[in-house]
Amino acid sequence: MTTALTITALPYSSDPLALFAKLRQRPGAVLLDSGRPKATTGRYDILSSDPLATLKISPDGHTAFESDTLTLPPSLMGNSHAQQQWLLEQLPTANLKSELPFLGGLMGYWSYDLGRNHADIPSQHPPVTQLPLARLGLFDWCITFDHVTEQAWLVGSEQRRKQVMEWLSEPATPSHAFRLTQPFIAELSQAEYTERFAAVQRYILAGDCYQINLAQRFSARYQGDEWQAYIKLREATPTPFSGFMAWGSQAVLSLSPERFIQCRDGLVETRPIKGTRPRGRTPEEDRALSDELLSSTKDRAENVMIVDLLRNDLGRVCTPGSIRVPQLCQLESYPNVHHLVSVVQGQLASQHTPLSLLTAAFPGGSITGAPKIRAMQIIDELEPCQRSVYCGSLGYIDVRGSMDTSIAIRTMVADGGDLHVWGGGGLVADSQADEEYTETLDKIRHLIGALE
Repeated sequence: MTTALTITALPYSSDPLALFAKLRQRPGAVLLDSGRPKATTGRYDILSSDPLATLKISPDGHTAFESDTLTLPPSLMGNSHAQQQWLLEQLPTANLKSELPFLGGLMGYWSYDLGRNHADIPSQHPPVTQLPLARLGLFDWCITFDHVTEQAWLVGSEQRRKQVMEWLSEPATPSHAFRLTQPFIAELSQAEYTERFAAVQRYILAGDCYQINLAQRFSARYQGDEWQAYIKLREATPTPFSGFMAWGSQAVLSLSPERFIQCRDGLVETRPIKGTRPRGRTPEEDRALSDELLSSTKDRAENVMIVDLLRNDLGRVCTPGSIRVPQLCQLESYPNVHHLVSVVQGQLASQHTPLSLLTAAFPGGSITGAPKIRAMQIIDELEPCQRSVYCGSLGYIDVRGSMDTSIAIRTMVADGGDLHVWGGGGLVADSQADEEYTETLDKIRHLIGALE
């Protein structure tokens, strides 16, 4: 493969959708989307297609490897972590010094259930979708929009640049209108949710755990193009860690507000969200709800529990003494909800890679509870289905050793005409069942409303 990378300026746009529409039906197309940047804290949009290789991890742990140019060594069979690291090593270290976040590497998703498998927590339930546990492409080119400098760039070899410019010169393939053929239906009734809530409280009282993130699933049938659905969702609730990828009759449509782990120049950062209130119907009501969240002892305690868990997770791969918390329980507001967000940082130890960092902390503590392993066991016992991509991560690992990943909340998963979305929240000893049930609805109300 050609090793010399070039960076070519492209016309800037604050919206990557028109450009991605021309690429989205190419093999392995992926969009990592920072939402409408003036409405969020997002900076970069990254999009690509036609990976050099695709790695898919099945529910039984076996991997499917597709590539016209690379052959996976037989010695790596059965070790998906080693396979991902090997793929990263097949790209030459980028020959350019650049502040752009991605100059080639892995992009895709890692599902929550992949983390459950890594933790050796067998599920009591069949999978709700046929999506792989992870689907990752090895990309040697990308287009990046920088919404701070208002610039756009095409990164790739000269050969890739010519290919991409040819693709972009063609009109976008027309897409079929999206519509639901039935409304979203909850898997649990409120009474069934309350029964599971009570079981969590019993576990907390018995000392099994301090916090459990309990979720429920909603499903609908649909017809048409998932891309049209993503456009509607993005318009309704732009968020800084969104993403879209589709293949065959399957797709992931994520509108996440939450960063999982970023690693750049060895600096590690995670931004857990715990504590939620809906937006108010008037400015006065909105301000009252945000003030209520900021002053809530219960929500702050919930957030601090997860901060402690993440400090421990990062401490497994960071330099001793480097973990710090520069932000604790700060308010962030989105179109549908207010959140409390904290920041935990550390310095990645020299013997560890970003991939080993991701594995050590996966899945994110903000969507499991504490202690993590026991929380995941209780989640599998009480939730009536596996989580699929929900509460996993979307993101990239760059060939230079950078990484940025989301927590895949506010995420829809499409599979064979079924569309699934989950809403959840952290339960602690003084949680109230009615309030927590309502919170699960508040978190996804905008998403469901945008499609219904």
